[in-house]
Amino acid sequence: MEIPALTAAEELTCDVLVIGGGTAGTMAALTAAEHGRDVLLLEKAHVRHSGALAMGMDGVNNAVIPGRAEPDDYVAEITRANDGIVDQSTVRQTATRGYDMVRRLESYGVKFEKDEHNEYAVRQVHRSGSYVLPMPEGKDVKKVLYRQLRRREMRERIRIENRVMPVRVLTAGEGEARRAVGAAGFNTRTGAFVTVRAGAVILATGACGRLGLPASGYLYGTYENPTNAGDGYAMAYHAGAELTGIECFQINPLIKDYNGPACAYVANPFGGYQVNRHGERFVDSDYWSGQMMAEFAAEIASDRAPVYLKLSHLPEESVSALESILHTTERPTRGTFHAGRGHDYRTHDIEMHISEIGLCGGHSASGVRVDDQARTTVPRLYAAGDLACVPHNYMIGAFVFGDLAGADASQYSPYEGELPDDQLRDAHELIYRPLRNPDGPPQPQVEYKLRRFVNDYVAPPKSGSRLSLALNAFERMRADIAEMGARTPHELMRCAEVSFIRDCAEMAARASLARTESRWGLYHDRLDHPQRDDTSWFHHLDLRKSPSGTMEFTARPVAPYLVPIEEFTPVGGPSRHLGEVHAENVATAGSREVAPVAAGVAAAGVAAPVAAGVGSGPGSGAGAGDGSVEGALPLPSHPTPHAASSFTSSARLLELVALAEEQPELAALRPYLTDPAPTVRREAVAVLTETLPPGTGSALAEALRDSAPEVRAAAAASLRELVETLPPDAALRDGLAEALTEPDPVVRAAALDVLRALGLGDTALYAGSLTDSDISVRIEAVRALVSVDAATELAHAAPIDPSREVRVTLAKALATVSADRTASSPPAAVLTALTTLTTDPDALVRAAAYGALGTVGCPPPLAPQAVTALADPAWQVRAGAATALSTAITAVAVPALTEALSDPNADVRKAAVLSLTHHTTDETARTALTTATKDPDADVRAYASRAL
Repeated sequence: MEIPALTAAEELTCDVLVIGGGTAGTMAALTAAEHGRDVLLLEKAHVRHSGALAMGMDGVNNAVIPGRAEPDDYVAEITRANDGIVDQSTVRQTATRGYDMVRRLESYGVKFEKDEHNEYAVRQVHRSGSYVLPMPEGKDVKKVLYRQLRRREMRERIRIENRVMPVRVLTAGEGEARRAVGAAGFNTRTGAFVTVRAGAVILATGACGRLGLPASGYLYGTYENPTNAGDGYAMAYHAGAELTGIECFQINPLIKDYNGPACAYVANPFGGYQVNRHGERFVDSDYWSGQMMAEFAAEIASDRAPVYLKLSHLPEESVSALESILHTTERPTRGTFHAGRGHDYRTHDIEMHISEIGLCGGHSASGVRVDDQARTTVPRLYAAGDLACVPHNYMIGAFVFGDLAGADASQYSPYEGELPDDQLRDAHELIYRPLRNPDGPPQPQVEYKLRRFVNDYVAPPKSGSRLSLALNAFERMRADIAEMGARTPHELMRCAEVSFIRDCAEMAARASLARTESRWGLYHDRLDHPQRDDTSWFHHLDLRKSPSGTMEFTARPVAPYLVPIEEFTPVGGPSRHLGEVHAENVATAGSREVAPVAAGVAAAGVAAPVAAGVGSGPGSGAGAGDGSVEGALPLPSHPTPHAASSFTSSARLLELVALAEEQPELAALRPYLTDPAPTVRREAVAVLTETLPPGTGSALAEALRDSAPEVRAAAAASLRELVETLPPDAALRDGLAEALTEPDPVVRAAALDVLRALGLGDTALYAGSLTDSDISVRIEAVRALVSVDAATELAHAAPIDPSREVRVTLAKALATVSADRTASSPPAAVLTALTTLTTDPDALVRAAAYGALGTVGCPPPLAPQAVTALADPAWQVRAGAATALSTAITAVAVPALTEALSDPNADVRKAAVLSLTHHTTDETARTALTTATKDPDADVRAYASRAL
């Protein structure tokens, strides 16, 4: 392509410019539009499937749900996890606004797991606080958000420009009057130069996930979304905004040799956990933090390695459920990876390792400095999501700060002055320079070299000398980047990303060099400064671009807390200007010693070092570009009837795709929902789900009775996806009730699930499905009966169901209906059913029944039976029995639980400790808990200490 003229730029105008169409950016655009502003959303890919959220989300890590967690407790947890270096006012926004955001997302159609009584099924994964909220349909979150963007009333306010990549935020004014006025970028498909004038700019470009090089050597095989190359970090820096905590890296546990999380927090509610090769839980740190990663790294480096996510001990039901989540919602390639190695969760635990380093505010604490309204230090410039420094903010925090940014930015109108020529020229040069060197070093090779230096010199453990060598290397890399070659707009995008990565790498190295202490465990581990120094460094370390163009630093004291923390006492006060941070002398080993010079011979000058050549390496193949299909067969000149039918179907499918963009009413979709071709009807269900016109619910219920199984399956999936947005009207109820008689079990199960979720059924409607021939339908019937507290029906079915899986579900259900009743004791039928189940021939049923007694109550006739069960051959039964004794009388429970603390199985000992916490008024129980604080299992130790 040819370089477009600077003056040929396409100029766009808006009130609010949002850069990045992922989690935070989508929410920022929606909120600004709801405030009546004209919004421009720029995305270098396509908003429908861009950002870290596009792959799906299996759960929320920080759901502060009333009745399950308190905002102040969450703020305290995050403060401790970040070693006290937080601005609590920002963290508190997520804590206090997160619940409303969950409800807002739910109104859009995002599914969060709920129990049978329609309460959020929040899990306690960490040892303190219940914040994890699973998302059973999390793979659809981005699709749901895109549907919101394409609503007719939103389309009138939000202009989406896909395939446009900004490279610089434009600013106007000097000193305190400097403010953001727009952006400059280019079209990643046509190469056209694009400028934007705006009233305010919101950066929402995600983490810098492509900083360190994965152990595999693949450039895009990163833990974080590899398209997030630090774009926003670099744009904020060059716009003059302050960044903070850049020395606090993001490092995560992951599956060995696979660029994906091990998802221990997903497996935990199912009974999975992290262990060393001896099967011991070893992590003492309570919250996901740098300290946890330090413990993780130490275990991997010890003779107790490898480290595993233990799943092989779980029953088939749990393994199947985990596979459903981890191989679909989390990452579809995960199952393929394990299958390629011949590994199965039933026979193999998952080997874990440590990811490459990255920068991320949402999962660590490195990002653009923002206040509690998402404002940066540059007026009218905002940052939200993983880009912003709101420690451990995760997905809900990204939505919250996207919302805050969109609301606050809505007060501004477009900039009316001239866009700054010098900034436009610099952006133009950055974008198109590689076209002048089409045969220069290709981007994959330059990027591989750059990120190899990051691994060699910046990744922890850190030292001043290695960080100094890094700065020297990154300075040399300026020349390599300037010489990179490109021929297409896609290659220009990748080249610009390399410049962002280099900026982030230098920031990471200089910030790490500036903070002369160790803090945050593995995230900032300085070998030459191994101790935490609160006297000198209980400060934020802020970084900005000085007027001369260099990086300069300020140590900013932590502001007084809103929520007091015993371990830390910030006092505020003035900041300490540090200025530039220079590299140490690493040119020679030790001090420079000048060799003797022969008489009459002048000392030779030291030749300038030759810049290292650009090498190639594993994984240095080109980035994912535009694909094309070669060798496609032409359509026959005289189509056969089958070919003609296929052609007609294809044409109808194309009509549907076009129709979806027009937000059609149900009447326009009716002909496609009844089309002779199943492929067309299935696509019509998909369009119906995306556009959601009035009458969608009853239309989908009707599609449950379609003759084609693929259409029925699509309708069932859509009903479950949309359940939070469907009006619970009579037509929908009748359609779903009729579907309960359909021969397809997928249809029957979905109908029960939606009837329960919308509160459209009653005991009479649900009870008939307790004898259904399909296990999944009977399980849905159990959940539905729990929702209406049908204790008698459940108690009758519990002992007689032929399926182990259903009997386990029924045992747990009996505890649920009993827990929700106001009576002082459970119904006699419930206790009778659980008593019968404690003698069930299946160990997992017995375990579930004893576990339920821990909720229902374990009266004197059953307590001795639970004591006897502590000797059961199955550890699951022993753990359940220990749980049951939590509600037994102390005189019977404590001696037995004390003895159970010597059980060979760590989960049994953990259950015993948790039960002893209900008997701490007894001195013997406290003595037993004191003994348990020295248990080899980290969970047992932690819960015992917490109980005391």
